[in-house]
Amino acid sequence: MSRTRANLLLLFAAALWGFGNVSQKMVLVHLDALSAVGLRCLIGGLLVLPFVLMERRLPLGPDYFSSLAKVCALFAISITLQQLCYLGASVTNASFLVSTATVMTPLAAWFLVGERPIASLTVAAGLTVVGALLLSDGIAGFSSGDLTAVLSAACYALWAVELGRHMQVHARPFTAAATQFFGAAAFALPLGAVQGNLSLTAAFAAGPELAILGVFSTAIAFGIQTVALRFTPASHAAVIVSAESVFGALGAAIFLGERSSSASALGAAIILGAILSVALSNRAPQARTSLRTASVQPFDGAPAFAAAAANWAGDRHPNNSGPVEECDDPCR
Repeated sequence: MSRTRANLLLLFAAALWGFGNVSQKMVLVHLDALSAVGLRCLIGGLLVLPFVLMERRLPLGPDYFSSLAKVCALFAISITLQQLCYLGASVTNASFLVSTATVMTPLAAWFLVGERPIASLTVAAGLTVVGALLLSDGIAGFSSGDLTAVLSAACYALWAVELGRHMQVHARPFTAAATQFFGAAAFALPLGAVQGNLSLTAAFAAGPELAILGVFSTAIAFGIQTVALRFTPASHAAVIVSAESVFGALGAAIFLGERSSSASALGAAIILGAILSVALSNRAPQARTSLRTASVQPFDGAPAFAAAAANWAGDRHPNNSGPVEECDDPCR
């Protein structure tokens, strides 16, 4: 898969997350936050599970399970904090604050894997934060929900870097996606049963919102991101998926009647401009040390959760010892 195609898939995932943020707010009418996270991740995991069989014969590299465990733990914490933030934050503000991961991810990549950001990426990351601030008309009265959203963004930044490293070394995207979803469900559902209002009645009442979150915001969107991080750096991906704030504000305006203004339109334009500059860029940050890549055979088949976005049947993962090779044609 070319980097440009991976970037466009990430933009599609951002749209799913942004509009899905409306459902994240509305699902809390029927379910507590922990139960909502657990059920959406359970749905996502069940949808991805059949595709895990495609990877069952691929070899496991060294440190595979410890790497996957770190990814799963960070994912469970991140998605739980994001859902909790909607208890005290508006959809627009929450979308903006979670998008601050745009700046945190390049910093995390620099400290964790020595991936020094290039100047154009740094400028684009800063512009997305400025644009998102305009989009939300500023953050008035920093609430506990807003603080939770910032913590979620920090965890998402760490998760994106760890997931990117895991995918470049070990691949197996379906296994990684399913394990993350089931791990988050195993973490959240027992807590929802003990401390929340988890029940069949509440789950059925929240059925439409859970279907949107489980199918689109979890299985498809996170599935796309998991695969795309094999072909584009995490710091690039962070800028592109910050479009979630644009789509989130648009969804909030359409479905919830949240405010919008000319400043919001300007902010959206700034974000989209920054995203396009990164999505179409052929330059990538260089890591200080090379990632050790296991001998992994490519997978075949078009995942159901992204069939509408692209055909991955002929994609190949470059087998090298450094950062992912960049090419406009499929890398072989």
